[in-house]
Amino acid sequence: MDTDVHQAPGPQPDAQSAPSGTGERLVEMVGIYKSFGGLQALRDVNLMVRRNEVVGLVGDNAAGKSTLMKILTGAYHADRGSIRFDGLPVQIQRPQDSRRLGIEMIYQDLGMCAKRSVVANLFLGRERNRMSLGFITILDWPRMRRDAQRILDSLHIEIESLDRPMEKLSGGQRQAVAIGRAVSFDPKLVIMDEPTASLALKEVEAVLNLVRKLRANGISVIFISHRLQDVFSVADRIAVLRSGELVGNYPAAEVTPDEIVRLMFLGRAQIKEAA
Repeated sequence: MDTDVHQAPGPQPDAQSAPSGTGERLVEMVGIYKSFGGLQALRDVNLMVRRNEVVGLVGDNAAGKSTLMKILTGAYHADRGSIRFDGLPVQIQRPQDSRRLGIEMIYQDLGMCAKRSVVANLFLGRERNRMSLGFITILDWPRMRRDAQRILDSLHIEIESLDRPMEKLSGGQRQAVAIGRAVSFDPKLVIMDEPTASLALKEVEAVLNLVRKLRANGISVIFISHRLQDVFSVADRIAVLRSGELVGNYPAAEVTPDEIVRLMFLGRAQIKEAA
């Protein structure tokens, strides 16, 4: 079996696994370097995500996970390296470029307005207008409510009232609304940063079910988490960063949590890489 971490093709799911897609590569980040002054945050990192695949991205604090994702979403620029999306080379200079490609990121703080309603947050920054009269814009709230309900229904997300302010929702419900907002942009890839942190057990399972639903709907996911039990619950493949280097890339079914922890803290281990 080939031990080159950069050539790993991904998981071979059994009959009970969620769909794993066609095997086509959706995202390829190749030879990514990034430094901040004298600190080298990323060194020759290769990351690949297939269509309909959930990739768990793990690593200790300061391993480079956030930096790598900020390069993919246009918040940072790589010093060296290239990105291909849908098989084509792309230049992601700013977040708008990433979004146009179909990449959405849900940050740990969710980026929601606590005092505003579920509907308002789902359409924050892209409100539906009924008409504009000079400097006065009249929003089409009935249409936004209909669209909001359709989005939530498509993911089986239950919210008591679309008019409730976000601060009145549970942590799991807020995370669900953030996922619904990302899906409303019709993405090809959703990046989730610690989506199950600080959630109750029942809410964690609800969020993990949403990740599975995204994959079933043909959306790839990069799932960043320190909770390895959650990563193993949904990921087809697990990529491990340590001190800015990719030190592991395995089908989730072929590696154990203990082996992943060893990679995170000790570096490359004597376990087989994906073929």
